[in-house]
Amino acid sequence: MFKLIKLLIRLQFPNVEEITSKELAQLLLDSAKPRPLVLDARSQIEYAVSHIETATQIDPFTPDLAVLSTVPKDNPIVVYCAVGYRSAKLAQQLNEAGMKCIYNLSGGIFQWANEGRFIFRDDQHTQVVHPYNAIWGKLLKSSYHAQEH
Repeated sequence: MFKLIKLLIRLQFPNVEEITSKELAQLLLDSAKPRPLVLDARSQIEYAVSHIETATQIDPFTPDLAVLSTVPKDNPIVVYCAVGYRSAKLAQQLNEAGMKCIYNLSGGIFQWANEGRFIFRDDQHTQVVHPYNAIWGKLLKSSYHAQEH
């Protein structure tokens, strides 16, 4: 099912470049390259449960693009969400706003976590991710599911 969702995202947003979780992990560790700005395009509630360590939360529906005004136009920006749809939509908006080097994290934080990559709550390593909803949450290994409140 994950492959089908990724295909649908690529078809809907053909001009959005993707980056794999492996490529992002390497980029975050490579001090010889500019550190990418990582944007979490999930809700504040989802972000509060966990996120990629260096990520900044940005509203995917009404993004405040002024936040990016200090970012050099050629600085890499990686956007992610749960599985990649909301982030692809935001990446497309950033492209249209004239930003360069915009990438959508293929598979989103679900794939990142499913591969055992570190996720954080505040500054602490955690092992849970907000499942978004019951249907999308099936793409996330059950051991990573945050308890619904």
